Amino acid sequence: MDLHARRADSFGAQAEAYAEHRPDYPVAAIRWALEPLGTTEHLDVLDLAAGTGKLTSVLCAEGHRVTAVEPNEQMLSELVRRVHGVRALPGHAEHIPVPDQTVDAVFVGTAFHWFDQNKALPEIARVLRPGGVLVAMWIVEDPDVEWLSELSKVSEGSVESGRNTPSEIMAHPAFGPVEGEVFTHSLRRDSPEALVATTNTYSRMIVIEEDERAAINEKMLAFLRERPETSNGPFDVPLRAEAYRMVRLSD
Repeated sequence: MDLHARRADSFGAQAEAYAEHRPDYPVAAIRWALEPLGTTEHLDVLDLAAGTGKLTSVLCAEGHRVTAVEPNEQMLSELVRRVHGVRALPGHAEHIPVPDQTVDAVFVGTAFHWFDQNKALPEIARVLRPGGVLVAMWIVEDPDVEWLSELSKVSEGSVESGRNTPSEIMAHPAFGPVEGEVFTHSLRRDSPEALVATTNTYSRMIVIEEDERAAINEKMLAFLRERPETSNGPFDVPLRAEAYRMVRLSD
């Protein structure tokens, strides 16, 4: 298995930690993404590569009828445990287990970069109703915050971050042009240890050897304990939600 595939399949062993330590998604970004539909209420929504339900739970709270699809059994089990009453199915972006033209929106939260777009985009087009929207969202650390930029350097290891940039979403004849917007967001952390725990849910940290991970964690803790922004009590990690939408065209 190559490194990309190993990383894509690495999250299951960290499912509980992922659910505990990863950020959720801002409501404002979700509502913006649904604007082309003319309503943002009570829609049939598919959360694709739903993970442990970080995005699913927000979509449900907004009142939508949500189907969550996730390939990893451990992640899907954690989703079912934490998001009650949601329809949850095993499946891949390249083979979505729902009928043709049955959803108004397909959301992908911090996972689109794992897809084989040549196969996933036609599948997403298949399940969307004409006029529906494909929404790809990423939660990223705010690059303009100095201490976060320095922490990123401190946490570097033998495996690079490697997330594809959102601009690499492929054009496809079933969809209109990509539109994008950025929203401010944050993650509350109680301690430096809690932020280190968040970093340890990234695939680049999961796939490295234990001794390398321990050394990186030690460096991150030392850095965070020295920084005034993070050394005393709870703190907020400044984030950005990068949201991109494409409208499904009529056949």
